[in-house]
Amino acid sequence: MAVDWVASPPVPVRPYRQRRQQPPRYTGPPSYPAPPRWGLPALPWRWQMSVPGTTPRVSPAERMRVLSGTATTLLWVTSFACGLAAVAELWRYVMLLISRSAVLSYGWLKASDALVITAGVLAPVTALVAGTAAVLWLLRARQAAAEATGRAPARPDWQVLVGLLPGPNLSIPGSTLTELEHAALGEPADRRPTPSRQLRVWWITWVGGLVLAAVTLLWSLRSGVQAQADGVVLRILTDSAAVAVAVLSVRVITSITALLSPMENAAAHRMLVVRVDGAPTPERRPRSTTHRR
Repeated sequence: MAVDWVASPPVPVRPYRQRRQQPPRYTGPPSYPAPPRWGLPALPWRWQMSVPGTTPRVSPAERMRVLSGTATTLLWVTSFACGLAAVAELWRYVMLLISRSAVLSYGWLKASDALVITAGVLAPVTALVAGTAAVLWLLRARQAAAEATGRAPARPDWQVLVGLLPGPNLSIPGSTLTELEHAALGEPADRRPTPSRQLRVWWITWVGGLVLAAVTLLWSLRSGVQAQADGVVLRILTDSAAVAVAVLSVRVITSITALLSPMENAAAHRMLVVRVDGAPTPERRPRSTTHRR
């Protein structure tokens, strides 16, 4: 009788665990023996007017909208810097009051001086930069209003720039903004421009801030302890007025920009260029005879 022996592995007490396969390591980007001739088309990924051989035209309204965002951001920074300067001067005034009956700590004095000096440097610099951006926005907004209404501005640009000098800056900036608002609202040219309530509040705050700045500058020429204490109070009021002017300027710029260049939610979507007619054929380098297709 023939017997077949069959060998089978013993049954393990515990089942075998399958080894986990390690994921392949990243060895870098793929390399090619020659520059590949394939790739995604460049046409759908470029802006509508960025076609080689054409000169895109950017309207004054678009330039005004860009400058509006820059000016408002810088004005918010200016309001923060001027607010910091007002807090620093208020801290100094409180310390002056405490020093009348007690000895001040040396550390608090150094901290107060450092804060006053830092805010005193930061506030004028940010105000100068924000003022430059606001003036550029004003010039572009006048161009946008002239293009929208079809009539030239009431005054040339050089008069607007002259209005920034001491003296004329009390009336010319407010008058220019009133004329700009009048044109942005589409009012007839033969009607006398009248500032809105928001613009009147800005104008009053602007004039008050300039007057306070002039009084503070003249008061700093006086000598004496009481004059110095009064100068601290004047600087607190001047910095607070600067904060108010910066915030109101943001509101005025935003409202006039919305009037001249309203943005519809339905139109604010990403555009995709499907076809460009009349564009020149882009130049291609000659293919080498050794390159593979």
